[in-house]
Amino acid sequence: MENQSEKASSTGLLDPNQEPSKGRSGKHKLSVCSKICYAVGGAPYQITGTALGFFLQIFLLDVVQMAPFHASIILFAGRVWDAITDPLIGFFVSKSKWTAMGRLMPWIIFSTPLAVLTYFLTWYVPDIANGQILWYLVFYCFFQTLVTCFHVPYSALTMFISKEQSDRDSATGYRMTVEVLGTVLGTAIQGQIVGRVDAHCLPSQLLGQLENSSVTVEDVNSTHDNHSLKGTRDAYMIAAGVIAGIYVLCAIILSMGVREKRDSSKLLNDQPVSFFRGLKLVMSHGPYVKLVTAFLFTSMAFMMVEGNFALFLKYALGFRNDFQNILLAVMLSATLAVPFWQWFLTRFGKKTAVYFGISSSIPFLLLAVLMKSNLVLGYVVAVGAGLSVASAFLLPWSMLPDVIDDFVLKNPDSQGHEAIFFSFYVFFTKFASGISLGVSTLGLDFAGYQTAGCDQPEQVTVTLKLLVCAVPFLLILVGLFLFKLYPINEERRRANKKALQESDQDSSSDSLELASNV
Repeated sequence: MENQSEKASSTGLLDPNQEPSKGRSGKHKLSVCSKICYAVGGAPYQITGTALGFFLQIFLLDVVQMAPFHASIILFAGRVWDAITDPLIGFFVSKSKWTAMGRLMPWIIFSTPLAVLTYFLTWYVPDIANGQILWYLVFYCFFQTLVTCFHVPYSALTMFISKEQSDRDSATGYRMTVEVLGTVLGTAIQGQIVGRVDAHCLPSQLLGQLENSSVTVEDVNSTHDNHSLKGTRDAYMIAAGVIAGIYVLCAIILSMGVREKRDSSKLLNDQPVSFFRGLKLVMSHGPYVKLVTAFLFTSMAFMMVEGNFALFLKYALGFRNDFQNILLAVMLSATLAVPFWQWFLTRFGKKTAVYFGISSSIPFLLLAVLMKSNLVLGYVVAVGAGLSVASAFLLPWSMLPDVIDDFVLKNPDSQGHEAIFFSFYVFFTKFASGISLGVSTLGLDFAGYQTAGCDQPEQVTVTLKLLVCAVPFLLILVGLFLFKLYPINEERRRANKKALQESDQDSSSDSLELASNV
């Protein structure tokens, strides 16, 4: 779910003052087939993002058998680089020229082969003694760049598929459905393929002997159940191959089934004011700063849970053979909970939904840490956690349009800053996820995490419990406290909407809010 954030960052590529064309007849309506082909293009980003989010850390530690300190560098640098590439790619896309394939489609078509290759190599274990850190750092960052080259223009493509606003909104609804299903599919493919193989590990007695000898883990692997390790690595490669194949298939369906319409909209060529002046205005808008700061803490909390949950299930609870199924239960629960939270926020208001939704995760986090190794109870916790996960990643994107409306009312002469609002929210949340993953993996290193161990020392188990419960609990409390300072309640939101409609300055936030909430 983390990966929904980038979908809105490309909205600033479009002219916010462009009026949607009113349809005079139904003959140019977008067909259902075209909407489905467009929606399918949203799957690759979600599938790959979910697989990497849940499984990359455990892959680096237990399959590559990399030191936790080195893994923390890769995870942190990859996420931070991913954050930086959003505005950079958005800038280059906005300067693109029209071609025979369109303006946005070349980015999607030509980035796909390289993205698939780098994704596949991210899950490959090279037979090199030195240089593994550089290998994964390079290919992980390259993949993040290339998938951004796919997803940013794909997000902007919404405005180029039809002149009809109703068509765009309908196509966005199809897309959101496919993207939500993509998160489930990514968890299912990666988890079920990898989970069918008996995970390679070394007994704690054997690892204890290594501490007092010159023999390395690699030496022991060559003589102790090396077939199991090779089988696990092969399983990760098979999963990568399946996901890469789906990526290519989705890109083909998108490129064959969707045509850019040059007269549907236009890219923004001239900013009304300079970027830095716009940035200063946006960052001085109190509601935006408070909203971003509050959700920065809550996002960091849920990212920390996501990044460490597989290790927690495997070592702290002992669900070595079932952790992938529990992860799938989390994502299925989150998917099914999205309509509920949409109804809840429209019925009780967005601030109430935030307090209730995010705080509801706390009992389940506590239960996960305090319970004994009970598989049935583990699934109950997974379902409950999924309910909160849905609210944590749905609500921010339903509230940012309210901030933009408030900004437009207070700054009526300063238009066209949607890109800054969204791209910097994306940047800060991805930067926070990099910090949470990097710090948590580094914490495992300090606790004495044993690479390739069947069991972990007590200090590691305690650290995993802190990373999955105590630290997220504190981050959530800080985020909810900061959110209390957020000034836009339902009364103010409705007043802003009414004022914008009366002044005929209603921003493009209605479409953005629909896209975020479907």
